[in-house]
Amino acid sequence: MSRSKKTRKNNQNPPQLKTRTKKQERVLTGKKQDSGNKSGSRHNEAIIQQHTQGSGSKNNDPRHGSKKPIQLGIKAEKTTVKKSPSPKLSDEAQLLKLEEDPRLNNLLDMLEEGKNLAADDQEWLNKQLSKIERLMDKLGITDEEEVSTSVKSSRTDDDLFDQFESGADLLKDYQHKD
Repeated sequence: MSRSKKTRKNNQNPPQLKTRTKKQERVLTGKKQDSGNKSGSRHNEAIIQQHTQGSGSKNNDPRHGSKKPIQLGIKAEKTTVKKSPSPKLSDEAQLLKLEEDPRLNNLLDMLEEGKNLAADDQEWLNKQLSKIERLMDKLGITDEEEVSTSVKSSRTDDDLFDQFESGADLLKDYQHKD
């Protein structure tokens, strides 16, 4: 592109400036009103005292508001909900329900593994076990029967092992006689 030089010719239609007016003749449209209180007046005790002495009442200034204390915390109102009476379960059903509780089973598994339980978990576990024990006593189920059967089975295992060992000795004696 070719370059065109600037010329010194005046534009025939230049933008016209407004004619200047004197300061006294000018009218300011956005002038601040001289009404209202001065800044900081609500914190200035001297001004407040002057206003209260003139009007006669102590709490006449609406800017100071109420002196009533306001509660900052939120209180949750407890609503009492009446539970519908559920049909009572039989003792057997309660016992089954307690024994099938997954939290109880998890805590018992943790105890078997040798892990320590938190205080609230241990307390809950003890309560549940005591409930189970009471229900078992009520139903006539005792742990002694289960313990005695397990002892008998361990005795029979020992007896069978002894019998097996003595049989091995008899077999050796029989083989050496020939």
